[in-house]
Amino acid sequence: MPSRRSGTPAFVLLLLVISLSFCTSSSELDSRWAAKKLEMRDKVREMFYHAYENYMTYAFPHDELKPLTKSYTDSLSELGNLKLEHLPTDYSGSALTLIESLSSLAFLFHSLVIMGNNTEFERAVGWLSKNLSFDVDARVNLFECNIRVLGGLVSAHILASDSKNRLIQGSYDNELLGLAEDLGRRFLPAFDTPTGLPYAWVNLKEVRICFCLFPFVRGIYDSAAMQNSVDSMESWKVKLLKLALQGVLWSMRSSLNLFGTTLDVMTGEWIEHSSGIGAGVDSFYEYLVKAHILFGKDDYWRMFQSAYLAVQKYFRHGSWYHEADMRSGRATYWQLTSLQAFWPGLQAKVSDCNIINQVLVGDVRAANSSHREFFSVWEKYGVLPERYLLDYQTVHPTEKYYPLRPELAESTFYLYHATKDPFYIEVGEAIVNSLNFYTKVEGGFASIRDVTTMQREDHQHSFFLAETCKYLYLLFDDSFLAGRNYVFTTEGHPLPVLSDWHDRLPEAYIPSNWTYVKSRMPTERASAMSLQVCPATSLNLGEGQQPIESVCHVVDARGDHRCLRDEECGVDATSCRSRSCSIAGYCGLWLLV
Repeated sequence: MPSRRSGTPAFVLLLLVISLSFCTSSSELDSRWAAKKLEMRDKVREMFYHAYENYMTYAFPHDELKPLTKSYTDSLSELGNLKLEHLPTDYSGSALTLIESLSSLAFLFHSLVIMGNNTEFERAVGWLSKNLSFDVDARVNLFECNIRVLGGLVSAHILASDSKNRLIQGSYDNELLGLAEDLGRRFLPAFDTPTGLPYAWVNLKEVRICFCLFPFVRGIYDSAAMQNSVDSMESWKVKLLKLALQGVLWSMRSSLNLFGTTLDVMTGEWIEHSSGIGAGVDSFYEYLVKAHILFGKDDYWRMFQSAYLAVQKYFRHGSWYHEADMRSGRATYWQLTSLQAFWPGLQAKVSDCNIINQVLVGDVRAANSSHREFFSVWEKYGVLPERYLLDYQTVHPTEKYYPLRPELAESTFYLYHATKDPFYIEVGEAIVNSLNFYTKVEGGFASIRDVTTMQREDHQHSFFLAETCKYLYLLFDDSFLAGRNYVFTTEGHPLPVLSDWHDRLPEAYIPSNWTYVKSRMPTERASAMSLQVCPATSLNLGEGQQPIESVCHVVDARGDHRCLRDEECGVDATSCRSRSCSIAGYCGLWLLV
């Protein structure tokens, strides 16, 4: 795996990363598990093509498939628009599902493709190159359009333009990149606000900006990461990337290093102070680490370290993560949301290849614990409800639906590759069987309107092809990732991590106030996170010494936990809270915070 820049460790750190460099793993399993993986891989391939072919038959070139009625919906303007306001009258779709399917059709290793069809990938690229236009009078949600359309186009461009992949047999003249640049230009006026944070909505044709309330984590890092993925760096990209690199969002955190979910981009004032790791904030934690990996800047890691410790301290309760007020840290809502299921996957970062000959994992113990709780809810209902009330152990009365979300499959994929535990193969099999039993219909895969009755809804979301099928496929067959190092966007689109990007990053992209962690010898009592190493390998101590149990864990100075002052006490492995010295002279969590 390439180093981030000269003078930094050769391995790509750490936990909570969607950065992968795999070697084929089937030889590590006995023949029974190898056969099971092949069987399940083929089932997932069939799922993908059933969903894709029905979309192409009944919905293309519109946005998404309605599988029950075998019709379509032009849903790009509806995404994030719960009240279905200001819908366009003459918008006829942008082939959203086709764009979202590109990286699943063409995620590769040499001449292979994820779903085994480079001919279809080339055909899709050809159609989009000739027919797709964003000169439409449609108001779209900036975040959703960004991660689905812009992300899908940039990722597919990178895959198509890499000659080693041999995905395009004919000519390709960067048409997808041109479409992405056009769309990006239409986004840019949304960032022209007093705070530098974007408006939530933008009209693609007239570049009208709409509404000043913005789910705060959602636009800057995605756009910057994707635009940094290509060599063409023009002035508008410089402006956009500088917004991200300057850490605008980070400056708006509370004194507890927590964030809300919605703020006024005109004033910078928070509108919603309750927060967690789910909707409205999930991508923020994800992209702090991804920005660190893509841009090679340690500032992002330090931001993430502080944010992660705050999450563990204020949101975690056993295996669950509740919501809390960003100002006080007090619990607000005791509930599980389906979007939270991405978190265990972020707690397992894998680097398993002959280049390094080691496995680096993060908080696998915590990740496994939370993952099992999510899966227990899946088993209880057959799928994962959108919201589950922890204090009542029942589904939320109005948010009973399951829209084919990928987050549990995503975490299962990462945890399997972090542990090689066949349990996760069994989880993946259960997910596949549930999807086929409850959601597969003649016209595709239908969402679930009510998990208590399994009443179906006439909607096949584009992310089912972009993420759900992709992560399940890669769980059972990761050979396409062998020797490759990718960061997956929050919509599951792959971006390659290349160290030479960091070397070629123009000075105009880099704020003058960057500070870097200087190389230093590891101190005896420091956390794995602060040292940027893995607790499961590099920090295992000698015989008779206390083991490092998590990324935030700092052992007490003495093995018997005796102390004379607080400085001799460490940090609790589970809660990430500082331990203190009691009057009796023992380290523990004596102070309630």
